[in-house]
Amino acid sequence: MLKDLRKYQNLGTPEYFFELFNNIKNNKEVNWRKEDLESLFYNKIISGRSIFDGCLELAFKIKILELNDDFVLLNSSFEGYLNSVNQMNDKFNICLFEAIKEDADFLTIFSSRYLSHDIIYKSLQISNSAFGLKFTNFKQLLIDFKILNEHPTKLFNSFIINQRYKTLFDKTVLPEIKKRKIGIEEFKRKMEQQQIFGEEAEKFVLKFEHLRLNEKKEIDWVAEYIVNEGYDIASYNSESDNEPNRFIEVKSYDGNTPYFYWSRNEYNVAKLKKNEYWIYLVNRKEINDVDYKPIMKQNPIESIIESVEWEKEIDKYRIKLLANA
Repeated sequence: MLKDLRKYQNLGTPEYFFELFNNIKNNKEVNWRKEDLESLFYNKIISGRSIFDGCLELAFKIKILELNDDFVLLNSSFEGYLNSVNQMNDKFNICLFEAIKEDADFLTIFSSRYLSHDIIYKSLQISNSAFGLKFTNFKQLLIDFKILNEHPTKLFNSFIINQRYKTLFDKTVLPEIKKRKIGIEEFKRKMEQQQIFGEEAEKFVLKFEHLRLNEKKEIDWVAEYIVNEGYDIASYNSESDNEPNRFIEVKSYDGNTPYFYWSRNEYNVAKLKKNEYWIYLVNRKEINDVDYKPIMKQNPIESIIESVEWEKEIDKYRIKLLANA
């Protein structure tokens, strides 16, 4: 879908579509053809733009407009959402995400590679580089429809996903992102099972943290969207803290002896955050016990790596050919 839309300069704005859809709705006696609708906006300037080349094509692709014997019809289920621009904006975004959620290019843009967690604004952010030059028109559409807001810190060169559409994002995009976390086919089952174990443990810790903080703080499940942040949950040490200051990496294990695997990225983040970094070890056999508490290790560089109480072993080597060999 996005590949087909790349050739257009402008995919439309809320003001343009509001006028377009209401023209069709309020003039049902007219047999609208595509060229008739295009002529309505000839030499007009809407939202500072005078070119509307990709707007009708987008409306057809997300099924708000339909063709019947070369005549353009407005989807009847959409008519009730044209009382205001904001109301139409919300419904348009639902139609857009539903139509595009399985598009390969869309999932490449909204992948863990480009998503990150903004601690200050407590929201997801996406790098500007996710869009590149190929999808500039789509990026502008998301900005115009308020799905994306420019990050207040220009240096970051990124966008914040509007909290207003978080539920929509969770419902449509998130399930597809999760599917893409799974590796190649030959070890897919193992990866799927590990993902299930991991998510169960993370959900347990989320609930545990809510209760520990007397349900007075909003805990961020970072790993629900991002796999390479170096921690899974952004929480607080106490109810009085205003900013997240307990960054939790959740590890699950099975058996009587706690163990876990630690990636280099997680190690580096722990080293950077020091006392703000925690590892929670969750025993899968005890996870359903009402009074169960996970093992919580603050600053694991000191409490685990530098401790003689924990056995450390190298599971993998990275071997690289020297340039002059």
